[in-house]
Amino acid sequence: MISFSRNSRSVFANWWWTIDKVLLVMFAAIIILGAFLTFSASPSVANRIGFGSFHFVKKQMLFLPAAVAGMLFLSMLSLKNIRRIAVVGYAATILLMLLTLFFGVENKGSTRWISILGFQLQPSEFVKPLFVMVAALLFEAGKKYQDFPGVALSAGLFGLTAVLLLAQPDVGMCVVVAAIWCFQLFLSGVPLIFIWALAAAGLVGAVGIYAFFPHAQARILQLFSPELSYQVKKAMAAFENGGWFGVGPGEGVAKLHIPDAHTDFIFAVAAEEYGMIFCLVIVGLFAAIVMRTMLLSCKENNLFIILASSGLVASFGLQAIINMASTLHIAPTKGMALPFISYGGSALLGTALGMGMLLAITRKNVHAEDKDEEY
Repeated sequence: MISFSRNSRSVFANWWWTIDKVLLVMFAAIIILGAFLTFSASPSVANRIGFGSFHFVKKQMLFLPAAVAGMLFLSMLSLKNIRRIAVVGYAATILLMLLTLFFGVENKGSTRWISILGFQLQPSEFVKPLFVMVAALLFEAGKKYQDFPGVALSAGLFGLTAVLLLAQPDVGMCVVVAAIWCFQLFLSGVPLIFIWALAAAGLVGAVGIYAFFPHAQARILQLFSPELSYQVKKAMAAFENGGWFGVGPGEGVAKLHIPDAHTDFIFAVAAEEYGMIFCLVIVGLFAAIVMRTMLLSCKENNLFIILASSGLVASFGLQAIINMASTLHIAPTKGMALPFISYGGSALLGTALGMGMLLAITRKNVHAEDKDEEY
């Protein structure tokens, strides 16, 4: 068992005594469950497309240590360094998204990936947590300095991010970013008329997406169609077949038929092989992380920490809800990973980036380290 003296001034000792260990344990549990489910869901998919059985398992296990190490490293940083990483990282990610439009790799009608040193990176997975942090910085600066246009600048960056996401197109990610930005704006204490204006703008935006993005329109129509899509039909059958306790590890058949069983529909594989109780444990872990973080943010008086932690965990929870809801046919299908569980290097690293920053800013008295900070 790890043990450090409270009098020790080392980075590790300070981290150990200030980190929220409940959050740390819950993240560890989800990461372990994700690795476990990758072994269950991915071999059949790999075989079906002509790769070796453990092709996806090996790739995921290469990314997993890097993601965990990165998350732990970020969680040890000071608030000042987290702010710097957020600003520099956001600028770099926006540049990569621009390059993706010209040099990106197309897959299933979308150009979301760019090849870097032989690795296909999806910048949009990183822009989400970084934008949350930068928006929190701007909102805080706007409150701290009367002449600083924090809301206007954050709105401008949101517009830039949204345009780049829609250009790929990645409508689902754009909706998530929009929802989180509006949530942060609400928490920052803007006048109520702003919220009504945003609601109206959101309605107009939804109509625009339906009218100008055929693939989004098709998925919305499919949601209300009596005829289920192939993947959703197999996913619903998996839930029915699994019952409360599942058919047993490796005994499921849904993964033999669902093309995205290791990514978008991994929740269906979990339901069939391990049962509804196992799925409820996963849902409970996501819900507990969200509630725990929200409770921690309620105890803060630092606006940046409140907005950043709430935004990061809301993004984490909303992405999980969208993934699970689309699997259960209560939301349009969307190629969005189940955080820390679905296969995908960019998704795994992007989630680790966000949750590493979340662990850093929710450490006890983390704002005291930067009380002399200049903006």
